[in-house]
Amino acid sequence: MKSPPIRVLVVDDSAFVRKVLRQVLGASSSIEVVDTAMDGLDALEKIARHRPDVVTLDLVMPNLDGLGVLAALPREGAPRVIVVSSADADSESGVRALQQGATDLVEKPTALATDRLFGLADELVRKVIAAAEAKVRRVEPPPPPPPAPSAIPATSRTRLVVIGASTGGPHALTRLFSAMPAEFPVPIVVALHIPPGYTESLARRLDDASALSIVEASDDLELRPGLAVIARGGTHLEVRRHLTRASVGFAATPSAPHYCPSVDLLFRSAAAEFGPAVLGIVLTGMGDDGLEGSRAIRAEGGRILAEAESSCVVYGMPRRVLEAGLAAAAAPIDQMPAVILRYL
Repeated sequence: MKSPPIRVLVVDDSAFVRKVLRQVLGASSSIEVVDTAMDGLDALEKIARHRPDVVTLDLVMPNLDGLGVLAALPREGAPRVIVVSSADADSESGVRALQQGATDLVEKPTALATDRLFGLADELVRKVIAAAEAKVRRVEPPPPPPPAPSAIPATSRTRLVVIGASTGGPHALTRLFSAMPAEFPVPIVVALHIPPGYTESLARRLDDASALSIVEASDDLELRPGLAVIARGGTHLEVRRHLTRASVGFAATPSAPHYCPSVDLLFRSAAAEFGPAVLGIVLTGMGDDGLEGSRAIRAEGGRILAEAESSCVVYGMPRRVLEAGLAAAAAPIDQMPAVILRYL
């Protein structure tokens, strides 16, 4: 029996954008656009009336903005939300929306060029379908950080932690890093699937909520204990090592991976430079990015941890790693900091 279509509400203050998004989503046999809304207040009324499965949500709107809509959604029975907004308009709000419960983000062209809007069709349809299958998370305050010991020695084995994440990743990273001690003994490098223009704001917000030092990647940035580096959106990142100096650098690939930043590329570079001294962590996300990179880490004697299904927004990337027998352990995101410290 064929599944019923995914019921979608399109919310945007631009009539042109509403028309285009309705058209591109309605072209999919898996999706039914039940209505459109012109601002946040209109959106809340139509969410209550239609009870859609997924809402595509603009952030910058009159009367009530997108963050106001997210805050007003009920704790039970709320639709999944995909932000469709421009980094140029307000990247900080986009990151806040992801941290506060939005499932995913699609970047809207600033100039509202017709061809660029229609070019979003494949990405938007794919993310709506994934969002319909995703869990709706309750936004709760991060857990308190663990008591900080006087020192956490790095073992002779683990010298680098690399993390990969996709859908639900900003929220997972917030919970993970907020529980990490400042004395974390090795550097951390993260590849997160997120559009260009949002990672600087994300790194700043994560840094404010964590005892770690968290920054957006720059080319030839030196790695050090207690520093977490977030790959720049839309740019591949690799680990480099020369004698005792380790750094990250932007990577150009002859055949670009499907996902950018690529978790596979980051993990493979870490395995090549640090061998068995790498601990890789695969968090929530759709697809299989990180699977081949995890194989590379394991082949060099390193170890892999995966987020448990119970806390994943989309149980795709961790599931592929676990089913391949590559992960040494799986843990819900709030237990992951303790597991990481144990595996150090």
